[in-house]
Amino acid sequence: MNEKKSPQLEPYSVNVEKDKKYAWCSCGLSSKQPYCDGSHSATEFKPVIFTAKSTETIYLCGCKHTKKSPFCDGSHKFL
Repeated sequence: MNEKKSPQLEPYSVNVEKDKKYAWCSCGLSSKQPYCDGSHSATEFKPVIFTAKSTETIYLCGCKHTKKSPFCDGSHKFL
């Protein structure tokens, strides 16, 4: 399978901690959305690793079609 799955058509609001690394699921198959659980292993997708710049609430893409991975850019409005 090499097609993205959209687990939800809205962003995930998540709390992150400054300087902590996170792995955002880019395939949509993870059962731990919006984070990667390794479900992509049979696909061409890889998680997007990012480090939080500050302790805050951020909005991660839920539709997996963002152009600003891993952050929501509103792409879900056009699906």
